[in-house]
Amino acid sequence: MLQGSNLDANAKMWRLVADLMNDLGMLMDLVSPLFPASFVFVVCFGSLSRSFTGVAGGATRAALTQHFALQNNAADISAKEGSQETMATMIGMAVGMLLARLTMGHPFAIWFSFLSLTFFHMYANYRAVCCLALTSLNTERSSILLLQFMESRQVLFPEQVSRMEHILPIQTIFWSTNKVKLPHKRINLGVRVSSLDQRDMMELLHSAGSHYRKAKYLLLERNQIINVILHKDSTTSDILQSVIHALVMAKLKEENTSVHVESQSWMDKHYKVFLQKLSSSGWKTERLLSPSIIWRANWLCESSDDKMD
Repeated sequence: MLQGSNLDANAKMWRLVADLMNDLGMLMDLVSPLFPASFVFVVCFGSLSRSFTGVAGGATRAALTQHFALQNNAADISAKEGSQETMATMIGMAVGMLLARLTMGHPFAIWFSFLSLTFFHMYANYRAVCCLALTSLNTERSSILLLQFMESRQVLFPEQVSRMEHILPIQTIFWSTNKVKLPHKRINLGVRVSSLDQRDMMELLHSAGSHYRKAKYLLLERNQIINVILHKDSTTSDILQSVIHALVMAKLKEENTSVHVESQSWMDKHYKVFLQKLSSSGWKTERLLSPSIIWRANWLCESSDDKMD
């Protein structure tokens, strides 16, 4: 599943989407008798929604459990979560039977109860996800942290970043709640070399022998998009460095500076300090949570005669 890593990188958003799809599946089951001609289609759509919930919900639950397992006690956290879920289910069954008895024979009351509880459920989940301050780094959180660091040389804490990052999928697609346009939207990680034209290849060959002699990645700017080509031997720390470097380049590009020279200069001066401040502020800098990186390349490092294979 190509989106599997995206569930790790955006666990909060997909947790909310999973709950939404579960509620949508229940809604389809309730409205299916109202559409006899499309009964099978509506019921199947409801089943697909719940199937999606099973995949996304299980994956994000595992990701969030790792966040709460501060003592490497993921099994203990899962057991406690299961106990709470069982208790909540039992209470829900009792309340459901009471509501079914009170609303029996009153369709309006039934629909009002269902829709009211569904909206309350989604709002409660949204508020819960908003309160979740993850300490792992993804491209959006890295972008928020880097912009603040470049402006003030200070690193935000996880609680501060959690109030700034996007949670709703519609926020990610259509608009930004922040006044500052985050540069991570202009980063293309894991670009396929064969998709580049001759001009891009010539620039990459030059970059490999000059700006990125010791790096396990190459950066290429085209039409305001920063393309990241990763070496086949690049590690998790190399991937994190490549994304931070690309974010710096995207930010400097807005100022119309010499992006390769200026961004490399910034990395040489500030990258290690930035990582140290991230760690001291409670962030995990061992790796970057990102979508699956399918394409990598191979070239000779630390040589002025670097060539792409």
